[in-house]
Amino acid sequence: MGRVASRRVLFGLLAAVVVALISAGAVVAANPGKEKIALTKAGNKRARAEVLHSADVGAGWSGAFKKPHLPATLDCSYRPKQSDLVVVGAAESVWQKPAFVIDSGAQVLKTAAMVAKDWRRTVVAPQVTPCLRQSLVKGLGSGGKLVSFGRVAFPHIAKRVRAYRAVVDVKSSVGTVPLDVDVLAIGAGRNELNLTISGPKKARNSLTRVEKRMARLMVSRAR
Repeated sequence: MGRVASRRVLFGLLAAVVVALISAGAVVAANPGKEKIALTKAGNKRARAEVLHSADVGAGWSGAFKKPHLPATLDCSYRPKQSDLVVVGAAESVWQKPAFVIDSGAQVLKTAAMVAKDWRRTVVAPQVTPCLRQSLVKGLGSGGKLVSFGRVAFPHIAKRVRAYRAVVDVKSSVGTVPLDVDVLAIGAGRNELNLTISGPKKARNSLTRVEKRMARLMVSRAR
């Protein structure tokens, strides 16, 4: 298989893995008592301004805004309370180039107190990490293997920051491809920001640099 074809295969694999993992970017926003969705023009405008735009990622990337999944769901047994939360704005954008994907999301809640509640329940609660790991394994199916998953250190760029990294082995016609998927959750004021950056494990250092730059940019827009 030629280099161009191999890149296409790798990109397709990565895109499929990201689809399986991207819900982790929202950490755990799932339960029978779902949050109230009451989107406003101002809230959506604010969320759209906070996610990544074409000019933010630079040349060589393609992508667009996409309709955010509301409410977000994860396939695990943990069901934190959400019924007392109100989402007034939401946006998501996805950018990609061969072997790399960046997904950014933003939700604006009605009050900052709601963000604090949601953070305690769906980010720092001890049930969250096992829930995420369980959902990742189910999402990968037989085409991939979750090698490791857990929290990783990240600069304290906002009041609330939590980062995870999944290392995934994906089977393909070009062999087993090791991928890194970094998931970052941020709470700032009334804003809940999510950033997922995925790429080959060998590019981990460059991925980390991009992740930090993009995260700081998103936080700077979260008023």
